[in-house]
Amino acid sequence: MARPRSFDRDHVLHAAERQFRTSGYNGTSVDDISAATGLGRGSLYGAFDGKHGVLLEAMGGYFARLAQGPRNMLAGPDEGALERLHQYLLRAVHGVPLTADVPPASDRAGAACFAAKMALEIGASDPEVKRLANDCFSVVRAAVAECVQAAQRNGDIDPDADPDDLAYLLLTIIRGSDVVGAYGHGPDRLTSIAESAFALLPRPRHP
Repeated sequence: MARPRSFDRDHVLHAAERQFRTSGYNGTSVDDISAATGLGRGSLYGAFDGKHGVLLEAMGGYFARLAQGPRNMLAGPDEGALERLHQYLLRAVHGVPLTADVPPASDRAGAACFAAKMALEIGASDPEVKRLANDCFSVVRAAVAECVQAAQRNGDIDPDADPDDLAYLLLTIIRGSDVVGAYGHGPDRLTSIAESAFALLPRPRHP
C-alpha cells in the first residue's frame, strides 16, 4: 500500500481557515480547500473526513490560539490594565490576524472573527460549530473581564460596574467592527469606533 503524502497539518488548517473566512462554509467547496491547501481531495477526506472535518479542526486550532493570544495581551499588572483594554480595542480595527505561515487577508471581511463568522452562518443548524464558537467567545470574554477587574482594582474603572457586563459590551463592539469593516469602512472609521468604546468605560465617581 502506498504511504500517504506527508504535509504540515497546521499550515493546511490555517490555509483552510482563511478560505472559510473569505468565502464562508457554504461558499467553500472541497476543491476550494484543495486549491488553498495544496492537498488533493483524497488526502483531505483521508486526513480530515471531508469539508466538515476540516472546519471543525480549523476551529479547534483557532480556539487554541484565542486561549493564548487575547489572554496574553490582556494579562499583566493592575496599573496597566486600562491601557491594555485600550490597545485591545484598537487592535480590533484590523480584525483577527491569520497566522504567520498564511498571507494576510486581502480585505477586512476576510479578517473577521472566524468563530463568529461560522456561528452566524451555520451555528444554528450545526451543534458542533455552535459549541466551538461559544467556547471561543467564552475564553475571550473571560480574558476581557479579568482585565476589567484589574483596572477596577487599580482605581481606573468604576468598582461598582459589572466586569462581565463590560466584557460583553466591548466584545459586542469589537465584533460589530467586523461588520462595519466588511461594509467597506476603513481604519479611520473603525479607530473612531474603538476610541468611542473606550470612552464608554465607566470611570470611578469621585466625591
